[in-house]
Amino acid sequence: MTPSQAQETPEITFIDLDGKSSKLSDYRGKWVVVNLWATWCPPCLKEIPDLVMFHEDHAKKDAIVIGVNYEDIDPQKVKNFAESQLVNYPIVRFEGKVDGRTTPFGKLQGLPTTYMITPEGKIVAARTGMVDGKMLEDFINNYQ
Repeated sequence: MTPSQAQETPEITFIDLDGKSSKLSDYRGKWVVVNLWATWCPPCLKEIPDLVMFHEDHAKKDAIVIGVNYEDIDPQKVKNFAESQLVNYPIVRFEGKVDGRTTPFGKLQGLPTTYMITPEGKIVAARTGMVDGKMLEDFINNYQ
């Protein structure tokens, strides 16, 4: 993960695969790992087990993973896919249309892309490419 200057996070609305909405600010008080992915993306699939383990180890304490499915396919297909991968963290989509180029965080460089948001709600790191559990743990433990 590459640290960046802390930025205010825009208020982002997520829509889960059942159509219920939530906001990024609902998770204040915990680290939020926002992972943009797609079912057709091999590196996205490769990092899922690490994200599952990280979420399992932290969700009740200090951090949560949110998987943002970044493709325009039937939500039920995404739900079935996530279940087949044993995903234990929330899978959502951004409110609005997917255009393949932008996100509420800014320009999309590629998938997977992961953002780290502090418990205070500031974006402090972004990475295009795979992440693993050690990378996420080290980032949180070393963040000042």
